[in-house]
Amino acid sequence: MMRYLAVLLFTVFFASSVFASHCPTLVHKIDEQLKTVQLDSATETRIKELRDQGETLHKQGKHGESVKVLNKAIDELDAAM
Repeated sequence: MMRYLAVLLFTVFFASSVFASHCPTLVHKIDEQLKTVQLDSATETRIKELRDQGETLHKQGKHGESVKVLNKAIDELDAAM
């Protein structure tokens, strides 16, 4: 039983560490794409809001939520291209 608990805790810790380092990479990707794509102002505003929300969640330590929001911004960027 103790072994399973240790594995579970390690998995949760490792997963959150991966998400934590992934967030800044996604923010950078969004910033780079925004420099090269032409968007209507409403779409650009929406993507920037999602980007900022994702960055805020990252700073709050909510990395799983941050990744979801940042991926949503990337999906919207890809759809607009």
